[in-house]
Amino acid sequence: MIPQLVTVRRRRADGRWRRLFIPVVPVALLLSPLLLLAVVGGVVACFMFDVRPLGALRGIGRVLWALPGTRFEFEEGRTALHVRIR
Repeated sequence: MIPQLVTVRRRRADGRWRRLFIPVVPVALLLSPLLLLAVVGGVVACFMFDVRPLGALRGIGRVLWALPGTRFEFEEGRTALHVRIR
């Protein structure tokens, strides 16, 4: 399943957490013109490095399909960042 929601939590300097919910589909729709340029650039790169475009697309799809349930946690000193993909 493609990710639907990304939750980002950041600890402020005063110790409180700030939570941000990012819906994936509306953000992808807003960035679709840039996504089109990225796809064209990816196809050009595939031809430059002799990679099959459909194979590269299949690999990107598998990575996106595996993202739900992924968690990134970063803590250093008073700075903390937690990212969760659902």
